Amino acid sequence: MDGLAGREDHQEDRGATAAKGGPEVIESLFARVGFSPNESQRHAIEHLDGPLFLVAGPGSGKTRVLLWRVVNMIVFHRVSPESIFLSTFTEKAAKQLQDGLVSLLGLASEQTGKPYDLSGMYVGTVHSLCHRLLQDRTFVADRERSSAPAVLDELDQYFTLAQGSFWSEAIKQLGFEGERPAFRETLNAQFDPPASASRHKAVVNLQSLFNRLSEEDLDPKEILEKAPTEYASLFRLYQLYRDRLGKNRVDLSLLQRAAYRALLANDGTMHRFKHVIVDEYQDTNAIQERIFFRLAGGSKNVCVVGDDDQALYRFRGATVENFVEFPKRCASVLGVEPRRIELGINYRSRRGIVQAYTSFVTEHDWSRPGGGQFRLHDKGVRAHSTDDGVSVVATAPSNPVELVDEIATLCRRLIDEKVVADPNQIAFLFPTLKSTIVERFEEALGRVGLRVYAPRAKRFLEADEPTLIIGLLTRVLGRPPRNEAFDRGEYGEFHSWLDSATTVADALMASDPTLRDFVDQRVSELNAIKRDYAALKAVLEQAGWSEDAAYDPVTHKRPLLNAAGLSADARRALGGAGLEKLYKERLAENNPLSLRNVINRATTADWGLLDLFYRFLGFQRFREMIDLADGGTDEAPVCNLALTSQLLARYVDTFPPLITGQGLATEMLQRGFYQAFLFALFRMGEGEYEDAEDPFPRGRIPFLTIHQSKGLEFPVVVLGSARTQRRARKVEELVRPFLPPGGEPLDRMPGFDAMRMFYVALSRAQNLLVLAHPKGQGQKVDAEFHELMRTAAPIAGFDVRSVPKAKQEPDAAVRRFSYTSDYLAYQRCPRQYMLFERYGFAASRTQTMFFGSLVHATLEDLHHRMIAARKAKKAAQQAGGAA
Repeated sequence: MDGLAGREDHQEDRGATAAKGGPEVIESLFARVGFSPNESQRHAIEHLDGPLFLVAGPGSGKTRVLLWRVVNMIVFHRVSPESIFLSTFTEKAAKQLQDGLVSLLGLASEQTGKPYDLSGMYVGTVHSLCHRLLQDRTFVADRERSSAPAVLDELDQYFTLAQGSFWSEAIKQLGFEGERPAFRETLNAQFDPPASASRHKAVVNLQSLFNRLSEEDLDPKEILEKAPTEYASLFRLYQLYRDRLGKNRVDLSLLQRAAYRALLANDGTMHRFKHVIVDEYQDTNAIQERIFFRLAGGSKNVCVVGDDDQALYRFRGATVENFVEFPKRCASVLGVEPRRIELGINYRSRRGIVQAYTSFVTEHDWSRPGGGQFRLHDKGVRAHSTDDGVSVVATAPSNPVELVDEIATLCRRLIDEKVVADPNQIAFLFPTLKSTIVERFEEALGRVGLRVYAPRAKRFLEADEPTLIIGLLTRVLGRPPRNEAFDRGEYGEFHSWLDSATTVADALMASDPTLRDFVDQRVSELNAIKRDYAALKAVLEQAGWSEDAAYDPVTHKRPLLNAAGLSADARRALGGAGLEKLYKERLAENNPLSLRNVINRATTADWGLLDLFYRFLGFQRFREMIDLADGGTDEAPVCNLALTSQLLARYVDTFPPLITGQGLATEMLQRGFYQAFLFALFRMGEGEYEDAEDPFPRGRIPFLTIHQSKGLEFPVVVLGSARTQRRARKVEELVRPFLPPGGEPLDRMPGFDAMRMFYVALSRAQNLLVLAHPKGQGQKVDAEFHELMRTAAPIAGFDVRSVPKAKQEPDAAVRRFSYTSDYLAYQRCPRQYMLFERYGFAASRTQTMFFGSLVHATLEDLHHRMIAARKAKKAAQQAGGAA
């Protein structure tokens, strides 16, 4: 508390006087970057006192406004960066804000001659900032390091719920009489009939329910007291899940709850930040709203930015009412009415596109019973563009076979006429990539010589590059046997995919003898490791020694070295100075080595899966892929390889990373890598894992779900399907009885969500919006599209040369560079730097990174202990003087 108060006094002193230079300095900064804010933008930048409700339509420059608003605080009102909390929705958006601030404050430093340090500023995603809040020493007595819980992300949570032990315990606690498949079938029937015994489906259903319960901060015991009898088992499973996590592990939803509890425990938290700014507020959930209001409780300076028409994430617990009802809730919680400012001028799109999506969204019935609407109105959305040329076109009403060819031909013309600078400036958007129309479009584009980048149009693992890599790994590691008794459904599909992976790997090795030799050498190494493990185990069994027994060199070393058939590598490991040193160190720590430790040390490969992956990249086929990216011809193969490296890194982080003789002999490695990890990813498919920002490689036309397109823009957008299933989500029905009254009606949610999704899709286009208009038996579009389809210009006869030509735009924000991690890495190997920095390949070795982090944490601990000691000494001196 004292630390908080001291910081507040210091901030008050700094903020008492505005920086010298005044308005003319910020105007000169505007001029340097070519920014001329409109009236609403200027008001938003200058409003720093009291809550602010920023309603920001598509393409209205909200990111730029947020950046300048923070610059205005720091440079011209002397607000300490440490007292600013800036949250956004995705890692990509957070990085744009961080890099943008560094760039603009660098320009400000040139004007004012003052440095600006952002290292202490809270800027990032909600989850990252919640984790940081739990570790913030200013909230902890004596500034001791607080122990934040281990955080499970979405995939960690999936594996936790997929464990057999979870299902065994669930059956036991619920008293279910039957096997796991029957139990899962009963469970899944409560979510989405017809019933299915799929463990994957059961896990995904429970994830969705558990996260909603956590995001609403609902207590398991209180839920069980109120739960309807027919659903009591689901809520008892939530209690079991929370119990299994314990106190030291949280998922992303419970992380937010933990942060909120920490904030409630200390009144000083309300005064920690002068300004709380939240981007994409329409995508926040209930517990996040409470966190933001708590943080702003002292200053009342909370600024929320968003657009309820772009709310897409209800399936992840987002509560659009947080934004729609913000003025009322702000007045109730903080006692202050927020100022509302509309950022309505669209700088992204031509006039016809803006008119199209603004008229489209009003086609739906948003009315509330008794008056009003379930969406904000009077947003002032309008185009800055005065271009009245044709910007919205549609195919002739026709069957899918004809319309895909019509759009493919249009894309070919756009490229040939250089209306777009690269095929990746034409984006195809779909409600889902798992549909036949997606396949038809890919085939049609192929017929006109255009390639597609759609790693999620099918399972990512089924793409060419990951299939080839997994096939090569399988030839090295082997694979678990195929169980014919279960050879159906997803299990059968998975093993058929493994068969195809080994087939393509065999074909590549047949064409590249050096690769074949490399694989054979690795197989030989692993076989030697297995033989060594068997030989050492035989020594233990013959002598009657337990693997858990403490290792004693006097007793054990010579018999182990004399094991029959032991390789030279294993002998060096057992007889070397390294083992002797480790033995003495562990003995001194009263933590002696076991015989199991020693055997594993002698029978472990000195390379792992990621090392193997990068060795593969050195062979001809993969060098050709890298050359295509390096030359700007086709980046798709390298992008897929980067995603593959990230998945392999994820396996290494989640499962035992070392390749040991024990793991090979017991097939533990094969079961962990194939059955537990790859099969889980295979079943997850699109969207349920890794909503990371997919790249848009040059030379390819990207296919995206509309959810993936959120926050992006493209010169040309093709809406490949104007129809979506409007089904109610069972999870919302299950949670609603435990929530306060109000909210959008359950039966109208599917319609609202469909409109918001298509609104996002239509507003991504800059220069041209293309609509597919199917007609015929079984072919429909949603009713709200009828008027838009009717007024859109036909593609037939459309002059593509009338469309403004697009350029390859550079990144808007200046990226921060480091001498050690950027320049020196580039100097060492420019191509390696390209792979890691540009395409996001996962690093293989992490020991040095861990050591560096450990050293940094240790120094930080010492620093804060010194602060606490000085503070205690000063307090003692003051107490002595008073006495």
